[in-house]
Amino acid sequence: MSIRELRLIGDPVLRTACERVTVFDESLARLVDDLLETVQLPGRAGLAAPQIGVGLAVFSYNVAGRLGYVINPHIVELTGTYIGPEGCLSLPGATAETPRAAFAVVDGVDINEQPIRVDGEGEFARCLQHETDHLTGLLYIDRLGRADRAAVLRQVQSR
Repeated sequence: MSIRELRLIGDPVLRTACERVTVFDESLARLVDDLLETVQLPGRAGLAAPQIGVGLAVFSYNVAGRLGYVINPHIVELTGTYIGPEGCLSLPGATAETPRAAFAVVDGVDINEQPIRVDGEGEFARCLQHETDHLTGLLYIDRLGRADRAAVLRQVQSR
């Protein structure tokens, strides 16, 4: 296991849709371990594989005592509305009020190819949506209006 370096906005891997995981081997196990270790650093809630330079559909989460990962995730349910500050490790130092669903359910598989379902509300729902977006090449700023998006980019550039 190792803590991996983060990729920042401007890196093309963040804007590229990930490949579904089809090979469940030791290399994937190492990736999952690295995602879990890296997401446990202070101030981190979620981490998608592209954020450490890997174009595979995997993310980890660490929210309110819930630590885990999902391979080949897809959102199966979104309900309600939740608006609050959202940031991203790949856009350091910037946040914006971002609308998300208040409750989210994600299906995927674990390292043994067994089906898993993760659900959550509030900040955990935000995390599930945010990390799933990363796997399609979306960043949270893509959900903002022009002015808010420009403000976030200015925040990032000023750091």
